[in-house]
Amino acid sequence: MDQEIFIAQLREIVRPYARNQEALAEINASTDFITDLKINSANLVDVVLDVEEKYDIVIQNEEMERMLNVQAAMDIVEAKLKEK
Repeated sequence: MDQEIFIAQLREIVRPYARNQEALAEINASTDFITDLKINSANLVDVVLDVEEKYDIVIQNEEMERMLNVQAAMDIVEAKLKEK
């Protein structure tokens, strides 16, 4: 999966939940969902659900707990897509 494409798609997924729009505009692999984008933990679950829907995958609870930044999200999605 191309990193730039994934980040662009992820930006659109997290846009409704991000409270820091400046950080959202500068999103990159090291962007932390909670610290940088100010997404609360309840909304982080919504982000995971939206990612599952977008990529037609199922993210397990232990993977969800690791999905705290863009790089982790990309790694998890890539691994899930390879399993398909």
